[in-house]
Amino acid sequence: MNVILYILVLLGTFLLMEGVTWLTHKYVMHGFLWYLHKDHHQVEPGFFEKNDAFFIIFAIPSMLLIYSGTFNNTWWQQAVGFGIMAYGFAYFIVHDVIIHQRFKWFTRSNNNYVRVIRWAHKMHHKHLDRHEGESFGMLYAAKKYWNKIRKDRQLMAGNKKIGYAPEAE
Repeated sequence: MNVILYILVLLGTFLLMEGVTWLTHKYVMHGFLWYLHKDHHQVEPGFFEKNDAFFIIFAIPSMLLIYSGTFNNTWWQQAVGFGIMAYGFAYFIVHDVIIHQRFKWFTRSNNNYVRVIRWAHKMHHKHLDRHEGESFGMLYAAKKYWNKIRKDRQLMAGNKKIGYAPEAE
């Protein structure tokens, strides 16, 4: 097995997972499995959500591929499994820690990328039901969200106060 090819398959899987996540989020989570995802949009008391079940749903193929690839000596299955696992870890950090701040680790980031994905996700959550959503991805944000953050920065640099963006501290 070629280590470079293994890494390329792992990274390719990681990148492909953004598309899988987008499709799953739009057509499954906002579709026939809305009953699991609904409490993520319509916040209910408690730390855990039914939506957290999607962690298990995505972890199962990852674990099976890693297991199968390891014990059947099929390197590409293992690489795909680890690519899915890496995306799951990135999802946890970006979605649960940075965006929703379920863990208070990075609460005051002023990084442009963090602000863009937070805003895109906020626009996703402005829709409280399963229809008419936007921004279903996680790591990729459309150009309009980058433009919004860029405009906010320009307004804040001129010391203009605007109601929808945080003030510079």
